[in-house]
Amino acid sequence: MSPIDASALPPLITDTRELTEACQRLASERFVTVDTEFMRETTYYPKLCLIQLAGESEVLLVDSLAEGLDLAPFFALMANAAVTKVFHAARQDLEIIWQKGGLVPSPLVDTQISAMVCGYGEQVSYESLASGLANAKIDKSSRFTDWSRRPLSSAQLVYAAADVTHLRVVYEKLEARIAKNKRETWVSGEMAALSNPKNYETLPDEAWLRIKARLRKPAEKLALKELAAWREREAQSRDVPRGRVLKDDALVEIAMAQPKSIAELGNLRAVPNGFERSRAGADILEAIARAATLDPAILPPPDPDKPNVSGALVQLLKVLLQAVADRNQVASRLIGSADDVEQLAARPDAPHAILEGWRGEIYGSIAQQLIRGEVTLGLEKGRVVTVPRPLAAE
Repeated sequence: MSPIDASALPPLITDTRELTEACQRLASERFVTVDTEFMRETTYYPKLCLIQLAGESEVLLVDSLAEGLDLAPFFALMANAAVTKVFHAARQDLEIIWQKGGLVPSPLVDTQISAMVCGYGEQVSYESLASGLANAKIDKSSRFTDWSRRPLSSAQLVYAAADVTHLRVVYEKLEARIAKNKRETWVSGEMAALSNPKNYETLPDEAWLRIKARLRKPAEKLALKELAAWREREAQSRDVPRGRVLKDDALVEIAMAQPKSIAELGNLRAVPNGFERSRAGADILEAIARAATLDPAILPPPDPDKPNVSGALVQLLKVLLQAVADRNQVASRLIGSADDVEQLAARPDAPHAILEGWRGEIYGSIAQQLIRGEVTLGLEKGRVVTVPRPLAAE
């Protein structure tokens, strides 16, 4: 590998004055590409280590761990309605900006979603887009580096800068294709959903819903709800991963056993030795006691039994989904998921997102015709097509 020319490295911003001036320059741009590098293996909240920004004529790196650096100018740029913020696979970046700055960048574009609209498949990588659209090769050698260590090496800085440098070309080419195909509304709807702050809020009282557990008794579910909320708050206050406080299987076992004493808690197999004698042990018993006072009516209603739906119909609808996606050069997952298709098959007359807007136009309406028997599927030159089916005379 040839040595890196240090003079060609983008500037690394380490003080607030430099950041303010840089963000003022970028505020005059039509769009700014953005990426972040972070670590979260040992913490609850992601540790923001580096911010990459690029305008039309400059690329900047921000050392977010620099002592005394105020990120307020960066957050002001993220909130600037006159500048489009461009990310790739944006969800984790948006989570960090929401957690650190209390805002979701607006307006924003996620090029992974834009690429899905343009037929690049599901979850296409930045490397693939950079290669195909910007004719650029990304050096992945620093991909799994420790971004919290200082000083950052030249190789790390080059890798980080590449994440926003080529994204400019990727964004502009995808936007041109979207405009040519008149699919702006397809993208805007997805961006609106991505911009919802609820995507990035962590509510302790809802933490139990993420735990996989086959609990049938309302009392057990209420206990798990209180235990998961306690663990979430504990992990947040200590800034450690949830599993560092107590693992999921331990919470489920405690919820099922509902111990009334320290001794009963200590006898549970999933509880670490000595854990019951810690402050956390007392907190767990308090959570169990609180759960016993709750009204089961606060629990979400159980999932209704699935209607008896023909598996063949579901498979036909999935074949149709893929055919429509191929014909329109859009990722099938962007139109709808397997669960969406199953729900449509079960309740074709109920409201479904897959029947609304552009999804309804290209897939939903023909899917309903297929369900009603008004069309069938056939092959034409190796491609799946819909064929009108005459209804039998009454």
